[in-house]
Amino acid sequence: MTIAIVGAGMGGLALARVLHVHGMDSVVYEREPSREARGQGGMLDIHSGQRALREAGLIDRFHAIARSEGQDMRLLEADGTLLHQEDTPDDAPLARPEVDRADLRDLLLDSLPEGTVRWGHAFTSADNGLLRFADGGSAPYDLLVGADGARSRVRPLLTDARPEHIGQNVVEIGIPDIDRTHPDLAAMVGRGNYWVFGDGMCLAAQRNGDGRVRIGLSFYNTPEDWFATAGIPFDDPAAAKARLIELLSGWDARFTALIAACDDSVVPRSITTLPVGLTWPSASDVTLVGDAAHLMPPAGEGANMALLDGAVLGLALAAHPDDFPTAVAEYEREMFARTGAAARQSARVQALLTAPDAARKMLAFFQPD
Repeated sequence: MTIAIVGAGMGGLALARVLHVHGMDSVVYEREPSREARGQGGMLDIHSGQRALREAGLIDRFHAIARSEGQDMRLLEADGTLLHQEDTPDDAPLARPEVDRADLRDLLLDSLPEGTVRWGHAFTSADNGLLRFADGGSAPYDLLVGADGARSRVRPLLTDARPEHIGQNVVEIGIPDIDRTHPDLAAMVGRGNYWVFGDGMCLAAQRNGDGRVRIGLSFYNTPEDWFATAGIPFDDPAAAKARLIELLSGWDARFTALIAACDDSVVPRSITTLPVGLTWPSASDVTLVGDAAHLMPPAGEGANMALLDGAVLGLALAAHPDDFPTAVAEYEREMFARTGAAARQSARVQALLTAPDAARKMLAFFQPD
């Protein structure tokens, strides 16, 4: 029977790999023309998702590309006050290592038989056991798995739920090769995550495996159309950075220096989520994994849940290879409980981030009594 996976992200690839480990075939349809078609984003904090990599037989290869020093963390207030610092010993266990998203994706892609991923297949619809693509092509399926992210085209087959804006707008910028170009800023940021909170904003800097520091400037309690009124000219990177520095008026000069040092990549992102605890009646031939099923605030759980979704569904299908409806129902029961708890935890963290005294609340989070 044909298992069709729409989307070559973490969840879809983990599913395909676990199925392969258990001797089951699948086909992954991805709208991008190749794995190099676009950048894959920054680092991922992989903790619970390591279980999925064990089930996929990839944990040793994962440890070879993971960065233990990515567990380092610094928490500051906008006036420059250092509230909390964690430095990871060189021999520390890989409990929450960081890994470059592109490297992890490549690890999963390279673990699959040639031809498993069909690039350049933009899914548009499905009915009566037939997938349809934007180029007019089609393909059969017995089980369709939507692994196609926040804007899933498969999701409407199961639920009317749509992502909604949560009052957070982010501008992504970055400094390439920071150790060579700005060693003073590199030393300030450190080896892992660097968070600064103040005035309803957060500057989150993150060291990447390729030497780039990715910076996300989050503006909380802002409307969905905030970018249209914030006066940030995204078509003029130099002016956009100048405007971002204006918006951080009163912040320590070290933080605005980070923005001034960034290159010309200035990308706006509006943050949306699906309802916490979203479920749907189980269908015999369609299910969802990853952000298509449970889009959460960016609090470190999304990629882990996606990897686990793929592994749990793969194991259920391997246990019931001739009974897809039973496998899907078994997977969804586990997934709804697990990701509902993760979504509630992510929502609690999001509430801390948007509080007026976010820095102190995050300090209490990292240093509980």
